[in-house]
Amino acid sequence: MRKILILLLAFTVLFSFVACNTDTNLEGDLEDILAQIYETAELDDEFRQYVIGRLNTQEIPMENMQYFLGVEGLEFLEAIASEPMISAQAYSLCLVRVKEDADIEAMKTSIKENVNPRKWVCVGVDPENVIVDSIGDVIILIMTNDYAKEFHDAFLALKE
Repeated sequence: MRKILILLLAFTVLFSFVACNTDTNLEGDLEDILAQIYETAELDDEFRQYVIGRLNTQEIPMENMQYFLGVEGLEFLEAIASEPMISAQAYSLCLVRVKEDADIEAMKTSIKENVNPRKWVCVGVDPENVIVDSIGDVIILIMTNDYAKEFHDAFLALKE
């Protein structure tokens, strides 16, 4: 009887560890995650066409990290930026997948404090419309005066 009770207790503990797993890393590469954000964000038709037709997605190389993220020396696995090639509208959405044991909270704070919302020549983003957040090992940086909340909501919905 005692062996059965111990075995039952062991299974209960094991099940609770599996059920409470907090691994919330997003599946897929960053381009797939970006596509899901753009597909599900609640945008009007005009802005959705802008997103589809005018934005360029590129990898963020280490030497351009300062321009896109406002900081240097972040250690990450991959990073992309989605920005217009030429536009009178300030817009940037970046995704960064960090290394497994990275201090993601410190990285987000550093990006938020140092990113330049006026990095474009003639336009800028209100600092209130600069959003830095994360799900699991992916950090998102959103800078736009239009639809920042909608993009953020679409990103957060990926967690569910």
